[in-house]
Amino acid sequence: MDQSVAIQETLAEGEYCTIAVQGVLCKGDSRQSRLLGLVRCRLENDAQEHALFLYTHRRMAITGDDVSLDQIVPLSRDFTLEEVSPDGEVYILGSDVTVQLDTAELRLVFQLPFGSHTRMFLQEVARACPGFDPETRDPEFLWLSRYRCAEPETQSLKPREWNSDAGTPSGFTLIGGGGSNLDSSRTNGRGLLMDQSSGARCSDKPENCPTRQNKSKSEITDMVRSSTITVSDKAHILSMQKFGLRDTIVKSHLVQKEEDYTYIQNFRFFVGTYNVNGQSPKECLRPWLSHSAQAPDVYCVGFQELDLSKEAFFFHDTPKEEEWFKAVSESLHPGAKYAKVKLIRLVGIMLLLYVKQEHAAYISEVEAETVGTGIMGRMGNKGGVAIRFQLHNTSICVVNSHLAAHIEEYERRNQDYKDICSRMQFSQVDPSLPPLTISKHDVILWLGDLNYRIEELDVEKVKALIEEKAFQTLYAYDQLKIQVAAKTVFEGFTEGELTFQPTYKYDTGSDEWDTSEKCRAPAWCDRILWKGKNISQLSYQSHMALKTSDHKPVSSMFDIGVRVVNEELYRKTLEEIVRSLDKMENANIPSVSLSKREFCFENVKYMQLQTQSFTIHNGQVPCQFEFINKPDEESYCKPWLTAKPSRGFLLPDSHVEIELELFVNKATATKLNSGKDKIEDILVLHLIRGKDYFLSVSGNYLPSCFGSPIHSLCYMREPILDLPLETVSRLTLMPVQTADDRSQLENPLEIPKELWMMVDYLYRNAIQQEDLFQQPGLRPEFEHIRDCLDTGMIDNLCANNHSVAEALLLFLESLPEPVVCYSAYHKCLEFSGNCVASKQVISTLPTFHKNVFNYLMAFLQELLKNSAKNHLDENILASIFGSLLLRNPARPQKLDMTEKKKAQEFIHQFLSSPV
Repeated sequence: MDQSVAIQETLAEGEYCTIAVQGVLCKGDSRQSRLLGLVRCRLENDAQEHALFLYTHRRMAITGDDVSLDQIVPLSRDFTLEEVSPDGEVYILGSDVTVQLDTAELRLVFQLPFGSHTRMFLQEVARACPGFDPETRDPEFLWLSRYRCAEPETQSLKPREWNSDAGTPSGFTLIGGGGSNLDSSRTNGRGLLMDQSSGARCSDKPENCPTRQNKSKSEITDMVRSSTITVSDKAHILSMQKFGLRDTIVKSHLVQKEEDYTYIQNFRFFVGTYNVNGQSPKECLRPWLSHSAQAPDVYCVGFQELDLSKEAFFFHDTPKEEEWFKAVSESLHPGAKYAKVKLIRLVGIMLLLYVKQEHAAYISEVEAETVGTGIMGRMGNKGGVAIRFQLHNTSICVVNSHLAAHIEEYERRNQDYKDICSRMQFSQVDPSLPPLTISKHDVILWLGDLNYRIEELDVEKVKALIEEKAFQTLYAYDQLKIQVAAKTVFEGFTEGELTFQPTYKYDTGSDEWDTSEKCRAPAWCDRILWKGKNISQLSYQSHMALKTSDHKPVSSMFDIGVRVVNEELYRKTLEEIVRSLDKMENANIPSVSLSKREFCFENVKYMQLQTQSFTIHNGQVPCQFEFINKPDEESYCKPWLTAKPSRGFLLPDSHVEIELELFVNKATATKLNSGKDKIEDILVLHLIRGKDYFLSVSGNYLPSCFGSPIHSLCYMREPILDLPLETVSRLTLMPVQTADDRSQLENPLEIPKELWMMVDYLYRNAIQQEDLFQQPGLRPEFEHIRDCLDTGMIDNLCANNHSVAEALLLFLESLPEPVVCYSAYHKCLEFSGNCVASKQVISTLPTFHKNVFNYLMAFLQELLKNSAKNHLDENILASIFGSLLLRNPARPQKLDMTEKKKAQEFIHQFLSSPV
């Protein structure tokens, strides 16, 4: 996910976040998550200055409200950023990259995630450093004066023991400044700042290609830290930073002819999953992780519910990550030495990947991503994490997911699975290539607490069948089996036979079934599935010896056939490809034909995806294509439109299908409602060394209450879809001050009728609903709710309580002016500890905004009266509604964590006392 979008919302005009990366700030033994953004400010005479903006953040940093400015470090002449490689970490394959930031007054140490995105971030920082050209003026950073950032800590952080002479860290690559210009003669060290043609770049002639050879441990470390240098030549070609047409053709032909120069070799994989119920490790994990006689080649270890605290839910940091990582590392098979490749975590969902040290040289292209499927599609209490990598010439993707709970929510689980599949995307080293999805891998291993239950049987019947070990009889009632058979989820995946008893739910510390008041029925919640060729499952079992949690861990052992390169056959294949390319050097100009050039999207609705596709058929000449920006435009298309893929490569006589996706969200709805924007655009498809093709996009947008201002909706006494477009446009553009002058306008409603419909529905049906505003609804139901609101057909509203609750939150989020107007925002923070003054601020809001605020507070107080049933409390509601009702104005300065908590405290006051 591109988190620079969230940072961009915090910046002033003329400031641009070029790239962002999530990392960890290391202060002694402390580890604190930070979002690092490289911000460029364009000055007069086209001069530029740069600074690093450091933010505290929520794990899913989607909007500006999810980040809080913590510190700013200008990229001055004394700024340096060094990748440091302590001797003690030489054997940590693919570990997070440790970098040290130095200025005259400051030293900070960060751990950044291993992968191509971090490398791109470091490259951009290097380019942004001012250098030491005496002809260039010193940066002044006057534009930073508007940020009243807290003073940074002045105490320098001492690096961990580097064992280096004269205080110089051993094994580092200078990233910027420090008295050295960056140019093509720079040694490649870690490969982070190499010239585009350096780092094992394959030239046109096969004799100039690097020979494959055994590498020393230090070379392996260098290779892993830079994913531009790999041992696998297929992976090596795929990872070249500069993709000319010839290189791309070589790459494509090598992939096509892979079977000609590779053979299959089996590797032993351990795959394990464990829902630990928020507990810390209390027992040795070897009965689970090291139960086999043979040491695995690869470990894929997943956890769910690592931390159940509210702090972990709303923010990112948790000490449980280090505790369980240490417990796993100490329990790996004693018959081998292992290197950690990657750790990725989303709130309580964590995935660890290890390989035997001898396989370290053959791991490449490691990337990790997360997808939250919790409330509003962003909270990470449910969702998935994944790691993808190349082992020799085979691409592997490992997914760990925690899907929606409760026996009746199987459709929600199905939706979670589909969301993870569609939204999990891995960036490629070549930025011209589209992101990789889960399905675009040779081998997929999917593990986790999938939460599918046993249906139609009562608790006692389930327990009786377990006692008889009639697992196959019980399996017939398993929701996952039923859903897979219906082809709604995991199509093409395989699961081994369940020969062990259900792994949920036990009394913690025992092997006894749940004896709590809820008395949950046993279920096989914890599962492992796979997809791909040359995969043989050797075992699939639970581990009853571990009693820390109310779940039992599950493991599966696989032999997976991996494609390994035959050196002689590889060179022969490469020579043939290069010879054939020599004959194509003087080929004609590329030309393609398009199956369609005009696209009409009819009746576009808020947050309802529409897609249309067309095919590009290539002629006899290889070609690269991309959609390009029109003059004076910042993007190749309007923000509600996306082309997938937006660029690519075609071999002769081949074709590719392009999907045009149209999706209107909170960022684009208001302009479409007002008529300032229309569903109209022209796309320019450009061929490298060829001509341009023009595609026409048209359509109509159906106005919605989502994205409409509060005061505008109050003057719409009729459903928005029953009003003429001219009326909708006029009311949407009406200033809030005009709306408050009722003498000039017809009699308005006190609050938007759409808001009343949703709150009234929840009041009548969900006042005692458990987990309200914390569990997401179903997407088809949101579309039904939106249609009922926009057409006024409230009597037809029939939806899950969670779906209506999420629709209410999405409605509040979509308001172009929040309930507490931007103009009152800072006063609200100032008076967050003063109830009387806070009520006075609310009294000064425009009438309709004040009415909505008081109405919502009264509703939330009613919910709290039923907290014994719905388990809501003031802190939960203040946390959820604080960032929706009080949003930061569109100004440079953003909240730090203290200010964010003040916003929650402001709402908390109204929940604990009468409105």
